[in-house]
Amino acid sequence: MSVLLPALWPLFALLLLGSGLRRVGFPDETFWGPAERLNYFLLFPALLFHHLATASFDDPALGQLALGITLALGIGWLGLLGMRRLAGWPAARFGVLVQSTLRFNTYLGLAVVAVLGPPGGLARAAVLLALLVPSVNLLSVWALVAERPLTPRVLLRPLATNPLILACLAGIAVSLSGLSLPPGSERLLGLLGSASLPLGLLCVGAALRPAALRGASALMLTASAVRLLAMPLLGLGIARLLALPAPLDWLLMLFLALPTAPTAYILTRQLGGEAELMAGLITLQTLLAVLTLPLWLLVALGP
Repeated sequence: MSVLLPALWPLFALLLLGSGLRRVGFPDETFWGPAERLNYFLLFPALLFHHLATASFDDPALGQLALGITLALGIGWLGLLGMRRLAGWPAARFGVLVQSTLRFNTYLGLAVVAVLGPPGGLARAAVLLALLVPSVNLLSVWALVAERPLTPRVLLRPLATNPLILACLAGIAVSLSGLSLPPGSERLLGLLGSASLPLGLLCVGAALRPAALRGASALMLTASAVRLLAMPLLGLGIARLLALPAPLDWLLMLFLALPTAPTAYILTRQLGGEAELMAGLITLQTLLAVLTLPLWLLVALGP
């Protein structure tokens, strides 16, 4: 815990700072939208591309990690399908609950890896994101449009236009091709990527909506408990079952212990889901993660 607190509190301080800055109107309301788009379409893709283009994919443990995350997503998805059948959720609500359970805050996750992860941790985390981002986006879109005719265009267009997925694919292609990046480009990508995580955390904080927590329902509390308690516990069990080595077992559990992604609100609104419920879940899970995330990291990393 003596290592965790100094490493984690600055990250949560950036979230609170972003929230405070937006509420006092600094710089002004028009700043946050463009800042979030700059990060989403340029800075964060540069970070992912950089680490994947220079990553090594000959680590045999990566196959175990891929199996572990596939098992976790599969069990979570099947559980949600079973709950939908029992509760009769419409697609507008089902899509929200799928996202609150399976999606994750990538900025917070990579920021934690940057300060607590082993050497090469960001590269391994980028590989994990290359598996997770397309999978959870596909399941999220599928859930939100479950009551409409499913066509390849409806399902695949959000993936084909997602800059994070495109950056992951490009980075993997460069790594597997054996090509080296032009001189100086790694420095450029490093500079762009270094700006991504602090700006991303500020934008996440600015996007929190405390007003959406008024009259927080049992559904919101239950969904948050599933994301922040049940999913990391599932990850811990899978890591033990597969005997994942130490650098990878906590990485698996970390990404299953993160709060849901702020961008889930945008997708929910675009596809006709219950946007206010999504906003409440994003805010509630992010606030609760201040308590739950250090505890899970303590379990994963040891005292």
